[in-house]
Amino acid sequence: MPDQVTRPEVTQDELALALDRARQRTLLLTDLDERELTTQHSPLMSPLVWDLAHIGQQEDLWLLRGGRAEAQGLLPAQIERLYDAFEHPRATRVQLPLLPAPEARAFLRDVRGRVLDRLAHADDLFAFAMVEQHEQQHVETMLATHQLRDGEPLLGTGAALPPGRPVPHDAVLVPGGEFVLGVDGADEPWSLDNERPAHVVDLPAFRIGRVPVTNAEWQTFIDAGGYDQPRWWSARGWQHRLEAGLERPQFWSADGSRRRFGTVEDIPPDEPVQHVCWFEAEAYAAWAGARLPTEQEWEKACVWDPALGRRRRWPWGSTPPSTDVANLDGAALRPASVGAYPAGASAYGVEQVIGDVWEWTSSDFVPWPGFTPMLYRQYSEPFWGGDYKVLRGGSWAVGGNAIRPSFRNWDHPIRRQIFCGVRLAWDAAPGGSTDV
Repeated sequence: MPDQVTRPEVTQDELALALDRARQRTLLLTDLDERELTTQHSPLMSPLVWDLAHIGQQEDLWLLRGGRAEAQGLLPAQIERLYDAFEHPRATRVQLPLLPAPEARAFLRDVRGRVLDRLAHADDLFAFAMVEQHEQQHVETMLATHQLRDGEPLLGTGAALPPGRPVPHDAVLVPGGEFVLGVDGADEPWSLDNERPAHVVDLPAFRIGRVPVTNAEWQTFIDAGGYDQPRWWSARGWQHRLEAGLERPQFWSADGSRRRFGTVEDIPPDEPVQHVCWFEAEAYAAWAGARLPTEQEWEKACVWDPALGRRRRWPWGSTPPSTDVANLDGAALRPASVGAYPAGASAYGVEQVIGDVWEWTSSDFVPWPGFTPMLYRQYSEPFWGGDYKVLRGGSWAVGGNAIRPSFRNWDHPIRRQIFCGVRLAWDAAPGGSTDV
């Protein structure tokens, strides 16, 4: 296989800017009164004031103490323990004696000032990039919390997006053959341990949806009785559908409206569907005569360039994401209509594969061959072999360095508060037909 394209070196100044952008997003989402910040809007999520101090606690741990939990941090040890995500499940965090918001913000400022002093003289920047990604991931989590809260809108309706365009809701053929799955530090220095190492995989030919499944397509599934017919559901899926009372995507109403960040609006037919769990995605795929893609298939369709025989850095090429090619960074507060980003298509013609919605795959969360834990061993290792399914591609809420084609997200198959959607796949038909 040819060598991969090397990523340009990132400077301390660029990383400081990335850290600042993440912090501005954090402060925007927590610029609320104490009551809002300390309320637990769902047992699935922390109160926002916990996220606020946890972000600073992790920055203190990894950038000021080098990951040495036994070393004294800026917080007293008994307070710092309140922000241990493994010790305190989300549902119980509201009961903890958490720092009030003014103290949490002061702590964040203190940590960040010291971190920037260290960054200016640092040689190894990986830990700084890891912490920036961690904060961006919590920003997305806090956006999910905002979506779950009841009450008047706090975030507005979101920034304008480019319009969609008429686009075939068909499948593209990805011929069989080898490609490079995953990345190494040389081409993606900020990649996390579960994305590494790069290795060659030989896949049979398959077909994958040109665009994600839309709200209108999902409504057809509902109207056809898809939620009422167990033949489309796996045994576990049907059991969950009954126990959870699933009838439509989360936040949808039977009258054709949805609630989005406190605003009730008509469901846009051409947006990618979001807030569906893996079991729903699996059932929809079966009803559509399809299946969910494996994450290997997803990554090949996203970044492999068959003409050059190598990976692209992004589906569209080597240039960083922009508003011309992808819906990222959270300003829109929703997915873009399908067809909005023709310039963001992959070499195979797959569109909107980065941003808009996380896409469920059929894959369990397992390590790549040759996996080596990074400095934060608890990032991936505790989750191998659990009841997790992999999601790919990021959502409209993802920001900064927290997304790339090799990035692997994972969650329980019952989760749907995350900004997750569906792209279909099929085994390749004889003769390479792309009919769906």
